Amino acid sequence: KRNWRNPPSEPRPLFPEIRFTGELRPSQRDVATIAQEQLAAGNRRLHIVAPPGSGKTIVGLYLWSQLVQAPALVLSPNSAIQAQWVARMNLFQRTDGKELAESISTSTKSPGLLTSLTYQSVTLPARATETLDRRARELWIHTLLSDDEAANRPEAEVWIDDLQNNNTEYFESRLSKYRKKVRDDDILSGQAMSQLHDSSLDTLTRIRDVGVGLLILDECHHLMGHWGRVLSEVGEYLSDPVVLGLTATPPERAGHLIADTQRYDKFFCQIDYQIPVPAIVKDGYLAPYQDLAYFVQPTDKELKFIADVDEQFTALMEEMCRPRREHRSADDSDRANASEPERESILEWLWRLLRDASGSSDQWSKFYNREPDFAATAVHFLDSRLGQLPDGVPPIAPDACDTAVSGQLTTLMDRYTRHCLRRSPHQADHELAKQATQRLRMLGVQITETGSRRCASPVSRLIAYTKSKTEALVPILHAEQKNLGSRMRAVVIADYEKTSAIADSVKHLLSDEAGGAMAAFRSILGDASTNELDPVLLTGSSVLVDADLASVFLDAAHTWLQKESINVQLSSQRSDNFCVVKGRGTHWCPRVYVELITELFQRGVTRCLVGTRGLLGEGWDADTINVLVDLSTFTTSTTVNQLRGRSIRLNPRAPKKLANNWDVVCIAPEFSKGLDDYHRFIRKHKTVFGICDDGAIEKGVGHVHAAFTDLKPELLANNIADLNAEMLKRSESRARVYDQWKIGQPYSASPIRCVEIRDQVGPNGFGWPPFETQTTPWNQNTLVLAFGHAIRAALHETRQIQQGTVRTTNRDGGFARVFLDDTSPEDSATFAAALSQAIGPIGESRYVIPRSVDDLTIPSWTNWIPKVIGRFFHKKERRQPTLHGVPESLGRKRELVDVYQKWWNTHVSPGEAVFAKNSQGEKMIQDAITTQRLPNATVHEKEIFI
Repeated sequence: KRNWRNPPSEPRPLFPEIRFTGELRPSQRDVATIAQEQLAAGNRRLHIVAPPGSGKTIVGLYLWSQLVQAPALVLSPNSAIQAQWVARMNLFQRTDGKELAESISTSTKSPGLLTSLTYQSVTLPARATETLDRRARELWIHTLLSDDEAANRPEAEVWIDDLQNNNTEYFESRLSKYRKKVRDDDILSGQAMSQLHDSSLDTLTRIRDVGVGLLILDECHHLMGHWGRVLSEVGEYLSDPVVLGLTATPPERAGHLIADTQRYDKFFCQIDYQIPVPAIVKDGYLAPYQDLAYFVQPTDKELKFIADVDEQFTALMEEMCRPRREHRSADDSDRANASEPERESILEWLWRLLRDASGSSDQWSKFYNREPDFAATAVHFLDSRLGQLPDGVPPIAPDACDTAVSGQLTTLMDRYTRHCLRRSPHQADHELAKQATQRLRMLGVQITETGSRRCASPVSRLIAYTKSKTEALVPILHAEQKNLGSRMRAVVIADYEKTSAIADSVKHLLSDEAGGAMAAFRSILGDASTNELDPVLLTGSSVLVDADLASVFLDAAHTWLQKESINVQLSSQRSDNFCVVKGRGTHWCPRVYVELITELFQRGVTRCLVGTRGLLGEGWDADTINVLVDLSTFTTSTTVNQLRGRSIRLNPRAPKKLANNWDVVCIAPEFSKGLDDYHRFIRKHKTVFGICDDGAIEKGVGHVHAAFTDLKPELLANNIADLNAEMLKRSESRARVYDQWKIGQPYSASPIRCVEIRDQVGPNGFGWPPFETQTTPWNQNTLVLAFGHAIRAALHETRQIQQGTVRTTNRDGGFARVFLDDTSPEDSATFAAALSQAIGPIGESRYVIPRSVDDLTIPSWTNWIPKVIGRFFHKKERRQPTLHGVPESLGRKRELVDVYQKWWNTHVSPGEAVFAKNSQGEKMIQDAITTQRLPNATVHEKEIFI
């Protein structure tokens, strides 16, 4: 190969003066300032994280033209993003009068002052060679021998030769796999450049000769694999230019080699600047949005299948709990005793296992610490089934382990299957082991020789792609259509167009269109109201148009093609209630028809696009989108934020645009795996910021609805209709939500720690306060406000916080939010922690303090007389006090407790704090437990922006 470390043959030409004609946004100015400081300090690696639509391209071009001032190479993951770099050059001009466009290139053959290419163009692997094939074959032989698939080298060679002669297709696919492995090994060992195709090497040579001083890597989260391995060497070959990494989200690290993640971190270093989406929205450079969810349940047929799987699992467990002898007749038992050993039931096997592990406390500790999940589940399972445990085995609280069928309970069945049933000499036990393997596979657990691992679950797939999800598009889009009328621009995103990867067990329930873009398209067409949106299906292989729209679509498309000088002949073929549009000509490709249909969508020729995330995800822009419905199952932060980024582009023609982003979630909480889609929904929002119903900005699923922070499955199932009605109602409140974002107004750049609490019920919630001067009963807001005032005053007096203002807001579903405003993030966190401990469970509080509550009886006849007089006839009755924990920050020593007690008596209730660790305190707590006088509120600490 060539000597890749030769310097450029000619010195770099002088860089022309370039003027930026636009105006940087505040966040862009921050990036420029930080970049300038880093470059001045000698740092040549810049790493910027900014959401889609925040102007990353402008930032990159500004740093190139104003700070680095040297030829640049920009690499992007696809041609759409590649073209955006050239399009944004309209904000820059050369001061010498020459056209800047003439110095910009997208060609690998002729680099310019700025050359915009794709990653593929400079990282294409070399074609297979005899040497590569020989090394791949050697690796194949080594693998066969290592896995004991062949006894010796001659046998392995015969195996491979037989495949080459008799099954060419399979042979080539396997050899290709080993070629890739050889290439990857070489690249990982620092030989990436030697593995490149000649076309990529030639491109890099021309780029180097231009004298590149800046390497811009757009959407750099893609560089955790082959591209990153190659480019880490390319930087050295290009004489160590400044490297600028731009991305909307840092890469997901799960599933990547440690070597790749370490290379990524070393190449880009730490993140220099990260712009949160809410900040860009509040500054007015991204459109505001709200996240909504619509819940469905599987169809009746699907539910029956899911129930059958659960019943089979339950039956299997019952079978395992019975020893084989219970299934024999007396005669069978007599004949078998001589030749067939009795099989231990899972209960007997676990009993013996735990008994042997509990010979001493040290022995049990070692057993438990080695496998805490298995030990806890085994103990709870035995205790629940038999009501007793072997001597020496301590009881374990049920909440210490997950006993759900889809959780740790499968560990017991897996272990029993491998260690008992498969090793049994009896054929019936082997059959039971096979049943266990098959039934656990239905629930996403694969039993192997050495343990269990997760696998695709037909039940989970059924729930993810249920017919109910595509049917939910009708009420969602119908509601949005009523709200927006002709202004509506909806995009529905699915994982795929069609699929054939459906397990045999659910093929009778899921067609090859289930959950895909095609099923969504049919559902929208099938309803008269949503059919009015004239939907178009757009995937990598198909363009389908509502039959009602076909003629208008073809006319508009023909006009656009002529305008763009694209030589393509369009035709359409009717199929059911839609038309398949086909193009004839060398220019007809996804890039062209995506651009065409996007333009028609922008103009309103169609008001609903249905597509896959591959085409309508990263790099695709349509600023008119105001409704996004996400049917996809991907949960990585990169994918989720890229999809959300499609809907939040500013639309100059709609100054007060607000986007509604919908998730459709299927639940069946009464069954195993029935909450898989709900948990997927939670993971989707784990790194997503959103507006809450009280106007705060919150990260995580709680911004969709407060109840989702810690919602019990049974409550979710019983309230689907109410939740959906509430979400549809919120979709109408675009003007109110837009105002809640407070665009252009000052905002806190740092998060505030808050406490979110749900309605308290019973003696530890509402009642009549014991103060004669107060004439209204506690409600949730006044009660938590009183707690907050007491805690703020005590923390301030003890110099743990500065002054601040206690504020409360209300959220849907009976939730209240409490936080300390006008203070530092540290003080807000101290206040929130103390408030959470005071309102929530007592836990390990060192001191407890009572809160007195009176019941009030108001005779109805007093409503007819003046209130001043009527109060004398109100009857109060003092309850036993509710017991609360003194916050840790105010309970470390008695002097702090006394301060807290003073302010508690001022704002909340008379009461004396008692040490919880002596006999008096323990008796008070025990009495409160017995009489149910402990706090029962649902309390969460969160970070919000206001």
